[in-house]
Amino acid sequence: MVEKQTEELKLDAGKTALVIIDLQKGVANMARHAAPHSVEQVVGQASELTKAFTEKRGFVVFVRVSSVDGKDMLKPKTDASSAAMQWPEGWDTLIPELEQFNDAHVVTKRQWGAFFGTDLDLQLRRRGIDTIVLCGISTSIGVDTTAREAFQLGYNQVFVEGAMTATTKEEHDYVVNTIFPRLGKIRTADAVISALQ
Repeated sequence: MVEKQTEELKLDAGKTALVIIDLQKGVANMARHAAPHSVEQVVGQASELTKAFTEKRGFVVFVRVSSVDGKDMLKPKTDASSAAMQWPEGWDTLIPELEQFNDAHVVTKRQWGAFFGTDLDLQLRRRGIDTIVLCGISTSIGVDTTAREAFQLGYNQVFVEGAMTATTKEEHDYVVNTIFPRLGKIRTADAVISALQ
């Protein structure tokens, strides 16, 4: 993991939002194969971050992917399998570890990124937020796409490497080591919590 700390991290809780990607029952399934971090580890660190942001009165955003009828989801033709998705009941419900945080803003997306087609940018700007702390599942899909969107919108970003994971270690490592250093800063959950003022 690349963790360049050329300057001390300081985060103003009033101008920083925690954005957690797709920690919902159908994605953050403990039986899911994940690498390099287990789903349990990601959920644990995301919960710690949420608690810290809540205590500092920071803005917390839980992003979930959902569909009304399947027709609202992306369907371009690709080389990857295009079999119709079958979603079990409750797949888009937030995991129990996050349900206790009632003050979080919930964003529902219909694609990989959390900004396109949602009110996330609007809600951040209305609160004067210029920095986001980003984590969740999957590093190489939802987190990466959201990070690229945030970068293009001008947000400062901090990526919590231990609070995200992918299907393979190679996918995770590529994004963390090659893409994220160009978009923001990479830190541990403890470093973020310590920096939050």
